[in-house]
Amino acid sequence: MAAKVLAHLIVSGSVIIGRAIAQAYQQALRNASKSGVAQETIQNTVRRASKVMTEQEARQILGVTEEMPWEEIVKKYDSLFERNAQTGSFYLQSKVHRAKERLETLYHSKDQDVPS
Repeated sequence: MAAKVLAHLIVSGSVIIGRAIAQAYQQALRNASKSGVAQETIQNTVRRASKVMTEQEARQILGVTEEMPWEEIVKKYDSLFERNAQTGSFYLQSKVHRAKERLETLYHSKDQDVPS
């Protein structure tokens, strides 16, 4: 009998706590939409995502100069990409890849022969 009462109390308490959490979350969403926090967060996310890597930043990441031929840039890229693949740093690996992509567009726009 005591086990049945204890189980009933646990289930009832869980339902009450679940409803309270759901109501608190809904209220937080209403407050955020009234104050404009939600819109500001979305706008900041869009702004951050739309930032394009500059040529200077790409060259700094790869450690190359403007005078370096494309073949040397690819060698630096391969070396850095593989090194970060071994250490498990996906963030650095993606930065290296984006830097190569940025410089690749520049070399294409200069009508140079750029092998992929």
